[in-house]
Amino acid sequence: MTENTTASLPVRVTELEMTAPPKQSLPVPVNIQTAIMGVPDIPLPFYRFLYLQVGRRWNWVDRLRLGDAELAAILHDKRNCVTVLYVNGAPAGFFETLAVDEDTVELSHFGMFEHALGLGLGKWFLLQALYAAWNTSPKIVRVSTNTLDHPRALQLYQRFGFSPVSTHDATVQPLSDAEYMALSKKL
Repeated sequence: MTENTTASLPVRVTELEMTAPPKQSLPVPVNIQTAIMGVPDIPLPFYRFLYLQVGRRWNWVDRLRLGDAELAAILHDKRNCVTVLYVNGAPAGFFETLAVDEDTVELSHFGMFEHALGLGLGKWFLLQALYAAWNTSPKIVRVSTNTLDHPRALQLYQRFGFSPVSTHDATVQPLSDAEYMALSKKL
């Protein structure tokens, strides 16, 4: 790992659970072409691109620090599913679910590219992610968020039926310039 010279960021993590599928439905915003596609054997550079585009402003770093073998083991596990949102033909976000066991699905990643924000797609896209998470009829769907995520993330999860079950403090070590440079060679 590259030596990091950036300061650690304190975060408050909230773990949430949902015990019933969402009952609401939302129409696709008008005058926007959208497509949502699962990517069963996602190429690592494409995944890193998605993760970086969605997560850079929220300090998502964990998956970016993984080597190819570690990342491939996670992404190509049959219990893991990556789904990409396209808007007007271009990637605009993604979500990732993990079947933890037969009763539990985790929404491990969810987010949109900056160019897709403000188009009225966020709630609709989250609802699509939740439909996908409930597709195998688990008893619980889990998600976590922290104080570095979008300021309305916690509120939005709760609005869609999640309830907080625990909180804890943690730290995030942002990527250094050297890590970004090394990462650019993997994209």
